[in-house]
Amino acid sequence: MMTVTLLLDDTLQGIGLRYLLRQYFDIDAAMSASVDESGDSASSLYFVSPRVFASSLDFFIPRRARTVIIGESLDINGSESSLIEQLDSILKIVEQRRPEDTASAELSQREIEVLSLVATGLINKEIADRLNISFNTVLSHRKNITAKLGIKSVSGLSVYAMMNGYISESDLHR
Repeated sequence: MMTVTLLLDDTLQGIGLRYLLRQYFDIDAAMSASVDESGDSASSLYFVSPRVFASSLDFFIPRRARTVIIGESLDINGSESSLIEQLDSILKIVEQRRPEDTASAELSQREIEVLSLVATGLINKEIADRLNISFNTVLSHRKNITAKLGIKSVSGLSVYAMMNGYISESDLHR
Protein backbone atom coordinates (compact mmCIF):
# COMPACT_ATOMS: atom_id res chain seq x y z
CA MET A 1 0.00 0.00 0.00
CA MET A 2 1.34 3.41 -1.01
CA THR A 3 1.74 6.05 1.68
CA VAL A 4 1.72 9.69 0.63
CA THR A 5 3.19 12.60 2.54
CA LEU A 6 2.47 16.20 1.59
CA LEU A 7 5.19 18.72 2.44
CA LEU A 8 3.87 21.95 1.00
CA ASP A 9 4.30 25.63 1.89
CA ASP A 10 0.62 26.38 1.33
CA THR A 11 -1.63 24.65 3.87
CA LEU A 12 -4.78 25.19 1.80
CA GLN A 13 -3.07 23.65 -1.22
CA GLY A 14 -2.16 20.64 0.95
CA ILE A 15 -5.71 20.25 2.24
CA GLY A 16 -7.09 20.39 -1.29
CA LEU A 17 -4.55 17.88 -2.61
CA ARG A 18 -5.20 15.55 0.33
CA TYR A 19 -8.96 15.73 -0.37
CA LEU A 20 -8.49 14.92 -4.07
CA LEU A 21 -6.17 11.99 -3.33
CA ARG A 22 -8.67 10.54 -0.85
CA GLN A 23 -11.77 11.24 -2.92
CA TYR A 24 -10.57 10.08 -6.34
CA PHE A 25 -7.69 7.66 -5.66
CA ASP A 26 -8.56 6.23 -2.23
CA ILE A 27 -5.17 7.38 -0.90
CA ASP A 28 -4.97 8.75 2.62
CA ALA A 29 -2.23 11.39 2.50
CA ALA A 30 -0.58 12.81 5.59
CA MET A 31 0.38 16.46 5.81
CA SER A 32 3.65 17.28 7.47
CA ALA A 33 5.51 20.46 8.32
CA SER A 34 8.95 18.87 8.10
CA VAL A 35 10.83 15.90 6.69
CA ASP A 36 10.55 12.84 8.92
CA GLU A 37 12.59 9.77 8.03
CA SER A 38 10.79 7.54 10.54
CA GLY A 39 7.77 7.11 8.26
CA ASP A 40 9.85 6.44 5.15
CA SER A 41 9.41 3.17 3.30
CA ALA A 42 9.85 1.88 -0.24
CA SER A 43 6.18 2.60 -0.88
CA SER A 44 6.28 6.21 0.33
CA LEU A 45 5.49 8.99 -2.12
CA TYR A 46 6.24 12.63 -1.39
CA PHE A 47 4.51 15.70 -2.82
CA VAL A 48 6.75 18.65 -1.96
CA SER A 49 7.13 22.33 -2.73
CA PRO A 50 10.33 23.46 -4.47
CA ARG A 51 11.45 25.24 -1.27
CA VAL A 52 11.03 22.10 0.87
CA PHE A 53 12.83 20.03 -1.75
CA ALA A 54 15.76 22.45 -1.97
CA SER A 55 16.08 22.74 1.81
CA SER A 56 16.16 18.94 2.30
CA LEU A 57 18.25 17.71 -0.64
CA ASP A 58 20.00 15.05 1.44
CA PHE A 59 16.63 13.45 2.17
CA PHE A 60 15.01 13.78 -1.27
CA ILE A 61 17.87 12.99 -3.67
CA PRO A 62 17.98 9.28 -2.71
CA ARG A 63 14.16 9.28 -2.95
CA ARG A 64 13.90 11.26 -6.19
CA ALA A 65 11.92 8.50 -7.94
CA ARG A 66 9.28 8.84 -5.22
CA THR A 67 9.25 12.64 -5.01
CA VAL A 68 6.85 14.91 -6.89
CA ILE A 69 7.72 18.58 -6.82
CA ILE A 70 4.56 20.66 -6.94
CA GLY A 71 5.49 23.57 -9.13
CA GLU A 72 4.31 25.03 -12.40
CA SER A 73 3.89 21.60 -14.00
CA LEU A 74 0.98 20.69 -11.73
CA ASP A 75 -1.79 23.12 -12.60
CA ILE A 76 -3.23 23.68 -9.13
CA ASN A 77 -5.19 26.69 -10.38
CA GLY A 78 -6.89 24.81 -13.21
CA SER A 79 -10.15 22.92 -13.14
CA GLU A 80 -10.66 20.01 -10.77
CA SER A 81 -10.92 17.51 -13.64
CA SER A 82 -7.65 18.77 -15.13
CA LEU A 83 -5.94 18.41 -11.76
CA ILE A 84 -7.34 14.88 -11.30
CA GLU A 85 -6.01 13.89 -14.74
CA GLN A 86 -2.56 15.24 -13.81
CA LEU A 87 -2.59 13.37 -10.49
CA ASP A 88 -3.68 10.18 -12.22
CA SER A 89 -0.82 10.52 -14.70
CA ILE A 90 1.71 11.15 -11.90
CA LEU A 91 0.50 8.18 -9.84
CA LYS A 92 0.64 5.85 -12.86
CA ILE A 93 4.21 6.93 -13.65
CA VAL A 94 5.32 6.37 -10.06
CA GLU A 95 3.69 2.92 -9.92
CA GLN A 96 5.35 1.84 -13.18
CA ARG A 97 8.86 2.92 -12.18
CA ARG A 98 11.39 0.23 -11.49
CA PRO A 99 14.62 0.87 -9.57
CA GLU A 100 16.70 0.71 -12.75
CA ASP A 101 14.50 3.41 -14.30
CA THR A 102 15.62 5.89 -11.67
CA ALA A 103 19.28 5.81 -12.63
CA SER A 104 20.58 8.99 -14.17
CA ALA A 105 20.77 9.18 -17.95
CA GLU A 106 24.23 8.36 -19.23
CA LEU A 107 25.75 11.81 -19.39
CA SER A 108 29.46 12.20 -20.04
CA GLN A 109 31.58 14.00 -17.46
CA ARG A 110 31.79 17.06 -19.73
CA GLU A 111 28.00 17.05 -20.22
CA ILE A 112 27.58 16.98 -16.44
CA GLU A 113 29.92 19.98 -16.16
CA VAL A 114 27.94 21.87 -18.82
CA LEU A 115 24.63 20.87 -17.19
CA SER A 116 25.84 22.12 -13.81
CA LEU A 117 26.88 25.47 -15.25
CA VAL A 118 23.62 25.85 -17.21
CA ALA A 119 21.68 25.02 -14.03
CA THR A 120 23.51 27.71 -12.08
CA GLY A 121 22.48 30.33 -14.62
CA LEU A 122 25.51 30.79 -16.87
CA ILE A 123 24.97 31.55 -20.55
CA ASN A 124 26.68 29.59 -23.33
CA LYS A 125 29.52 32.10 -23.77
CA GLU A 126 30.30 32.07 -20.04
CA ILE A 127 30.27 28.26 -20.02
CA ALA A 128 32.66 28.17 -23.00
CA ASP A 129 35.03 30.57 -21.26
CA ARG A 130 34.84 28.74 -17.93
CA LEU A 131 35.50 25.29 -19.47
CA ASN A 132 37.97 26.55 -22.07
CA ILE A 133 35.96 25.12 -24.98
CA SER A 134 34.36 26.72 -28.01
CA PHE A 135 30.89 28.22 -28.07
CA ASN A 136 29.84 25.61 -30.67
CA THR A 137 31.04 22.79 -28.42
CA VAL A 138 28.84 24.13 -25.62
CA LEU A 139 25.88 24.15 -28.03
CA SER A 140 26.63 20.54 -29.02
CA HIS A 141 26.80 19.46 -25.38
CA ARG A 142 23.52 21.23 -24.62
CA LYS A 143 21.87 19.56 -27.61
CA ASN A 144 23.11 16.14 -26.43
CA ILE A 145 21.94 16.79 -22.85
CA THR A 146 18.48 17.80 -24.07
CA ALA A 147 18.26 14.71 -26.30
CA LYS A 148 19.35 12.34 -23.52
CA LEU A 149 17.18 13.82 -20.79
CA GLY A 150 14.22 15.06 -22.80
CA ILE A 151 14.35 18.35 -20.86
CA LYS A 152 14.41 21.57 -22.86
CA SER A 153 14.04 24.40 -20.33
CA VAL A 154 16.78 25.80 -18.14
CA SER A 155 14.49 25.52 -15.10
CA GLY A 156 13.85 21.85 -15.90
CA LEU A 157 17.59 21.23 -16.26
CA SER A 158 18.17 23.01 -12.94
CA VAL A 159 15.67 20.77 -11.14
CA TYR A 160 17.21 17.69 -12.77
CA ALA A 161 20.70 18.79 -11.73
CA MET A 162 19.54 19.32 -8.14
CA MET A 163 17.66 16.02 -7.96
CA ASN A 164 20.70 14.13 -9.19
CA GLY A 165 23.19 15.87 -6.92
CA TYR A 166 25.08 17.75 -9.64
CA ILE A 167 24.44 21.10 -7.94
CA SER A 168 23.39 22.15 -4.46
CA GLU A 169 21.19 24.96 -3.21
CA SER A 170 24.28 27.04 -2.46
CA ASP A 171 25.33 26.81 -6.13
CA LEU A 172 22.12 28.61 -7.09
CA HIS A 173 22.91 31.64 -4.91
CA ARG A 174 26.20 32.56 -6.58
